[in-house]
Amino acid sequence: MQPRSDQRVGLAYGLAAYTMWGLLPLYWHLLAAAAPSEILAHRMMWSLPVAVVILAVLRRWSWIGPLLRQPKRLGLILICALVISVNWFLYIWAVNAGHVLEASLGYFINPLVSIAFGVLVLRERLRPLQWTAVGIGLLAVVVMTAAYGKVPWIALGLAFSFATYGLAKKGIKLDGIEGFSAETALQALPALGFVVFLGLHGESSFTTGGVGQALLLSGCGIATAVPLICFGASAMRLPLTTIGMMQYLAPTFQFLLGLTVFHERMPPERWAGFALVWAALAVLTWDALRTARRARTALADAAARAGEAAAAGAVQGTEADRAAAQNPGAPAATPPPGITP
Repeated sequence: MQPRSDQRVGLAYGLAAYTMWGLLPLYWHLLAAAAPSEILAHRMMWSLPVAVVILAVLRRWSWIGPLLRQPKRLGLILICALVISVNWFLYIWAVNAGHVLEASLGYFINPLVSIAFGVLVLRERLRPLQWTAVGIGLLAVVVMTAAYGKVPWIALGLAFSFATYGLAKKGIKLDGIEGFSAETALQALPALGFVVFLGLHGESSFTTGGVGQALLLSGCGIATAVPLICFGASAMRLPLTTIGMMQYLAPTFQFLLGLTVFHERMPPERWAGFALVWAALAVLTWDALRTARRARTALADAAARAGEAAAAGAVQGTEADRAAAQNPGAPAATPPPGITP
């Protein structure tokens, strides 16, 4: 069990990570003069030097050699790089096109999509409450589709792309900074080529938008890496149930920004759809907390039974030693099953 002070540090890191992710729409909005494709290219290009600096500070290079000798893992990293690029582009475009609320819906839906992937791809078995949550989530999509006359494709695109990214990451088995570095190493060169192309054709806001725009674009790497580092530090110190509950902070901040800063419309049918999604997440969270509590109780009971068995064995051993001392010619007592002499 983690020390209480370590858990407080982990909680602080987690809050920092999800708050920064939740406030990212403000950063992308500052870059609205640039095309989403240019913002994406700079995000990819500047993330690599940030990752290299972090690896140099931590002196964590040993993973590179073994990775280069495993084509399957390299293929999964390529899939991750492609899928997260789609996710990043769609999110940046949605924010600067006035769809912050629907983007937040995508990240609210994401846990439900991840569960569906677990069933369909990994053949995992769901508990009844998990099935209930997925069913409510599907109902929310149906309600929004009927109300708007179209599928909420932005939300679904973000949810499915990020869930696919998480699924592919399971096969790579690299820590946060290593995985981030490997992915950005594949993204950086194409991104650099696109940035050079824009510059040669006079379409680059990096060179024509002034010093402020150039600094904001080059800061995309820091805006990408810092929350990820904080998340990694948090994940090392907190149980998964806590991390799972904290993941809703980011879309909550995005939702509030869409309402209060970007003043997007929230008609009754959208409120109904969001309410259903929130109900599904409440069911999912309750089930996760209940399951974790049962697991802790079972573990504590098992530890208590093991302690009682050890104590009983010690008592029997002491009594046997006393008997042997009183009758030196008697054969040694056989220890009880499960107690090693």
